[in-house]
Amino acid sequence: MKSNNQIAQVQSIQHLWGKGIRDAAEIQRRTGIPRSTIYYNLAKLEKTGSTDHKKRSGRTKKITPEGSKALGQYIRWNPAISSRTLANKLSLKGISISYVTVLRHLADLGYDKKRPLATPMLTETHKQKRIEWAQKHINDNWNRTLFTDETSFWLFRNTVEYWYKGARPVHHIPKDQTRINAWGGFCAKGKTSLFCFCDNMTGPLYVDIVRKHLSEANWMLGRNWQLQQDNDPKHTSHVAKEFLQANVPSVMDWPSNSPDLNPIENMWAIVKRSVEMRQPKNIAELERFMMEEWDNIPQNVIMNLIRSMNERCQLVIDNNGERIPY
Repeated sequence: MKSNNQIAQVQSIQHLWGKGIRDAAEIQRRTGIPRSTIYYNLAKLEKTGSTDHKKRSGRTKKITPEGSKALGQYIRWNPAISSRTLANKLSLKGISISYVTVLRHLADLGYDKKRPLATPMLTETHKQKRIEWAQKHINDNWNRTLFTDETSFWLFRNTVEYWYKGARPVHHIPKDQTRINAWGGFCAKGKTSLFCFCDNMTGPLYVDIVRKHLSEANWMLGRNWQLQQDNDPKHTSHVAKEFLQANVPSVMDWPSNSPDLNPIENMWAIVKRSVEMRQPKNIAELERFMMEEWDNIPQNVIMNLIRSMNERCQLVIDNNGERIPY
């Protein structure tokens, strides 16, 4: 069963294939997808015109067509129903199977059970603004853009999946978790230093952070560059606007509710996973690991993210303003 990331990778390869881009090196340059994944999917596209897996013969299925139809009805009636309950319902129809078999059969049918992905709601106005923005910027040269954002790192974060045998591992997490906020930026010439803070973000604090990093941005990009930021109220406050107009060469427009367009979101995901894998035990370790893992991101990763911007714009247009798989 493919993960959301694998599905997004296949969709990106299919999209570029449809645009006539068949070179693995070029696809990797645009997307950052591992070369082995690209070769595998290109081979399937060349041979069958599809990336779908070839069906194989196997042992006789325990679930009859009637049972399969019943499962679909139960799920339509109650999308939150458990696999154990489904197995019990089938047993009443004379089909004796385990809940594991139910899970396997549903996976074969393309079902997946997860919490709905939480994402900012896009109104029709948001979608139209995203399309207009993408059309405006699809041919931009992004090499003089400083992509910026802030995020939070939590001590005792628990999102990494581990293989295990026997009893499921337990990760003890305190009721009141501690966090450190961070601001950072990157461009085609490198990264800013990571700024860590524990206070809640305000307009004056945001101004102070940007002021402290202006010299780094100017050193990397000279005096002709643009700042990318989202539409957080602290970024668009009166004090922030006044400072940015006086001290930053240019601030680019940005569509609302569009984290999928900002490549720094992918950067944060990489850093957060790397920090969590190191299992910081206290707030001092958390901050140290944050800064080390930020510094460890290689420039080729940054360049792949920046090169993805034109592709992101095209996907927004193709998807009529809806979310894109980034």
